[in-house]
Amino acid sequence: MIIKRNLLFFIDKEGTKAKGYKFDGKLRLRIRYEKNKVDFNLGYRVDLKKWSTETQRCKPGTTHSKDKTSATEINTEIQRIETLVNNLFKEYEVRGEVPTADIFREEFNKKNRAELGITDKDSLEELNFFHVFNQFMTEEGALNDWTEGTYEKFRATKNHLTNFDPNLTLCSLGESKLTQYVYYLRDERNMRNSTIEKQLGFLKWFLRWSTTKGFNTSTAFLSFKPKLKSTTKKIIFLTNDELNKLQNYKIPEAKQYLERVRDVFLFQCFTGLRYSDVYNLKRSDIKPDSIEVTTIKTADSLVIEFNDHSKSIIEKYKNIHFENDKALPVISNQKMNDYLKELAELAGIDEPIRESFYKGNERIDTVSPKYALLGTHAGRRTFICNALALGIPPHVVMKWTGHSDYKAMKPYIDIADNIKASAMNKFNQL
Repeated sequence: MIIKRNLLFFIDKEGTKAKGYKFDGKLRLRIRYEKNKVDFNLGYRVDLKKWSTETQRCKPGTTHSKDKTSATEINTEIQRIETLVNNLFKEYEVRGEVPTADIFREEFNKKNRAELGITDKDSLEELNFFHVFNQFMTEEGALNDWTEGTYEKFRATKNHLTNFDPNLTLCSLGESKLTQYVYYLRDERNMRNSTIEKQLGFLKWFLRWSTTKGFNTSTAFLSFKPKLKSTTKKIIFLTNDELNKLQNYKIPEAKQYLERVRDVFLFQCFTGLRYSDVYNLKRSDIKPDSIEVTTIKTADSLVIEFNDHSKSIIEKYKNIHFENDKALPVISNQKMNDYLKELAELAGIDEPIRESFYKGNERIDTVSPKYALLGTHAGRRTFICNALALGIPPHVVMKWTGHSDYKAMKPYIDIADNIKASAMNKFNQL
């Protein structure tokens, strides 16, 4: 018996342009046989221009994605998977069976784990920790529809773990090893306690998954809760006076490149959009009296009515063509952050801001001018704080921003209350 089949390794470009990642896509395998179709995500991102559709392989000598994975590594994995699939079909052919798609997927996953040495308990101590981590990212990423930003966070976690111990195993992650990892993040990576907390959260997510899958037998992580002192992170935003100052500042002739940066940032300040959503804003999202967008981070469908400020910015650029039919001239997040600091410094937005954080048991206090702390996300925070200070009800603001509960809004509500109390005190000066 011969099972006719077709194996296609391809780069999934679906949704990449909508999310702004037009240069690479997810490496997938699609298997068609006897009216069945099975898809697998292979856990790599491949640059489109460096992929050969003829050979279904990465072009030799290339590297891919932000972590610069080599073509050799990816092509070796493709060959291993291809051999595994064909051998599995041969077993079914010998038995004279045609498996359903679900049965084939289950059997493939079982054999794949066995080939990676992660099925029998005796091999757990020698289990390749990072192979399992890759599988975790593949499965959880697909299940939870991770954004590229989430993948990037877990790639960073993987890099930290690799640098901490390249021979790390799941079985070795007892309380002592976890404590060493905390010290490593603090002393070698120079992380604040709050950042270490986030890294431990990512690691514990992986360990919970690997325990459920049967790859991990150590449960020390469940009770591992180091005492990491922390402080509430200060919310950086522009007051109404600072916003007016930024709007009215006359940009020098030699620095006209800052004008578009100001326009985009002010658009955030008057709409509450995140950087990712402004970056992906298309002309088709612009309606006569509002913006209609589906957010990148949370996939919320939002309708944000125009005010005079946001409308005037859209009108300013409506006849200027931008790549991919974008509505506004948005540059990269990193460059915009740099230019925004430069612009705010020139505009005199320099109120001293005191911040406190902990590294281990050491409390560190810093004072910086506000312009040095500004980033694109300050635009969204400015919108929320000023909207609440103007007396707009929180539930209305939440409809514009996409916040789903009051817990996330509480820090902003507290700020708005302080702003209103301070404003009332101005009557004492009359």
